[in-house]
Amino acid sequence: MNDDQLLRYSRQIMLEDFDIQGQQRLLDAKVLIVGLGGLGCPVALYLAAAGVGELWLADFDIVEISNLQRQIAHTMADIDRPKVISTSEAIAAINPEARTSCISEKLTGQFLQDAVASVDLVVDASDNFTTRFEINRACVANKTPLVSGAAIRSEGQVIVFDSRQEHSPCYRCLYDDSSGDENLSCSESGVLAPLVGVIGSMQALEAVKLLSGFGDSLTGQLQVFDAKVMEWRKLKVPQNPECPVCGASK
Repeated sequence: MNDDQLLRYSRQIMLEDFDIQGQQRLLDAKVLIVGLGGLGCPVALYLAAAGVGELWLADFDIVEISNLQRQIAHTMADIDRPKVISTSEAIAAINPEARTSCISEKLTGQFLQDAVASVDLVVDASDNFTTRFEINRACVANKTPLVSGAAIRSEGQVIVFDSRQEHSPCYRCLYDDSSGDENLSCSESGVLAPLVGVIGSMQALEAVKLLSGFGDSLTGQLQVFDAKVMEWRKLKVPQNPECPVCGASK
């Protein structure tokens, strides 16, 4: 770590349980962020600012004016441009040392498996159940930690799944793949702008903790936030022994 890096990350390094070792772990890490919308934007910006060495940005969408209410990595000048490009440029403006790889096609099948196997952690900032279930399967198969978040209307949630831990649940333990409502989206149901920033920031925080070894993660702990009444609830999610993805019977 050079002098400029020591200065840039000094406020984290001075934390007793973080120190230079924690910062070096961040600098050496690779993170895959799936989705660069309301959740993925703050995740990408905070992880870059915190010093994560390499960020893989996956989104096949372009920027639209309706995104700008909440997707803070994009600007008016980015309308009709790929979200991976505008996010990569926003990252470079904050921390030019952060390396980015842009994936502007749909991440699925073996392509997804290979990507997950190549990184240290995945942040799921997608907006549909089909994608979330597929990301979960890839993370379980590769024992890659997964930080999952979701936000709609005035409610949000965040949880960590870590298949490296023997009794960690997975996303399939929390949701049955027949219960997802693919039509439940911000475009149809609405969402408060700062809400996605709150949940995305929590996802970034959990990613930093997992990568650096700082503190205790939210593995198997679902944090649910109700912005309307400003209330957090924590729910323990056990591993389902009958889970077809991570259970003992699979």
